[in-house]
Amino acid sequence: MSVGKGLVVLLTLYLLYQTVFTAPDAFLDWGSILRAGVQSPLNYLLLVVALLIPLNWGVEARKWQLLGQKVEPLSFGRAYRAVMVGLTLGFITPNRLGDYAGRVLELKSHQRLQSIGAVFIGRFCQLVATLLMGTLGLLYFVFKFLFSQYPAVSLSLMVMLVALCAVAVVLLYNAKALVAVVEAIKPLKSFVRYIAIIGSYTSSEITKLLWLSLGRYLVFLLQFVLLLVLFRVELTWMEYLSGVSGTFFLKSVVPSVSLLSDLGVRELSAMYLFGLLGQARLQVLSASLSLWVLNIAMPSLVGVGFVLRLRLAKRKEVTA
Repeated sequence: MSVGKGLVVLLTLYLLYQTVFTAPDAFLDWGSILRAGVQSPLNYLLLVVALLIPLNWGVEARKWQLLGQKVEPLSFGRAYRAVMVGLTLGFITPNRLGDYAGRVLELKSHQRLQSIGAVFIGRFCQLVATLLMGTLGLLYFVFKFLFSQYPAVSLSLMVMLVALCAVAVVLLYNAKALVAVVEAIKPLKSFVRYIAIIGSYTSSEITKLLWLSLGRYLVFLLQFVLLLVLFRVELTWMEYLSGVSGTFFLKSVVPSVSLLSDLGVRELSAMYLFGLLGQARLQVLSASLSLWVLNIAMPSLVGVGFVLRLRLAKRKEVTA
């Protein structure tokens, strides 16, 4: 398994290198693009994107507050701290698996391992929001670039996308059935106690979590669009929305195995989709990497302080 993950990471890095850095003077061009963005009359957009970072993770904290209350009452402040710890630990683990550990460690209840299921349902809600919005974006590309020449293939893709969304929504609202399936599989039966909590969320609670997930998605989408505008990627509003939502969709369905979170998958997806729209790859790459630095890398550094505080708190707890 580890060899396979290593190969995928190397392949991703190789494709990024081939796509970007083999072009003549690519490094010089990329540096000039970044400088032009910072010195641009539109550089205030960078401040707007930065101001949206706390909102982005604040919505996620609100989701965790609602999810975690099945285990123990959570204040918004504690929920925000747990999200930051999870973000930092997830930053250095494939598929952000450290996010589970970070949020669980912030709980005080002796039953806190049961919250693993709560983390899962929160992430699944975010995935469903991404699939729903991303499907709309990809349908735009199907109609624009495929349908006239390959109608049969286009219809097949459309059916697959709609079916994927339908299955995801049905699973989300029928979590008890998912628990029953896991329980029926002998090797997985021992894990049921850790995910059984997902069957305790009502349809109204799931709907509220899904709306919050869509809200967070829209914040993230707005940040990406603003960065694209800053780096002179000039498109219609429909192309912006379709390109960004399609990028997020592809990033979500392609397994991420990089130790730097989703770095690589999103960049390749963005360059491909916006390349179809006739946009320069380095401008798109600059926007995508800036989004990653602002929303993942920088908050992860902030989260280090919370991780250290958590370790000290646990040490005091043990000493006492």
